[in-house]
Amino acid sequence: MRENIHPKYNETVVKCGCGNSFTTRSTRKEIVVDVCNVCHPFYSGKERFVDSGGRIEKFKNKFAGNYASLSKKKKK
Repeated sequence: MRENIHPKYNETVVKCGCGNSFTTRSTRKEIVVDVCNVCHPFYSGKERFVDSGGRIEKFKNKFAGNYASLSKKKKK
């Protein structure tokens, strides 16, 4: 095996948007995630929408009314 070609393997702190943090090992010093096992709906059993940019509301507004491309065309 060749020496001095592999990246450093450090102890890493993983931080979630919910405030949870835990340590693991990686080549990075710190990892920031949006969803972890504490706040993810699959693991917590609670339904929660993760919407960072208002995408859910934008989608609902776009398709709430009469949207032209979704209406069925009449055959002549």
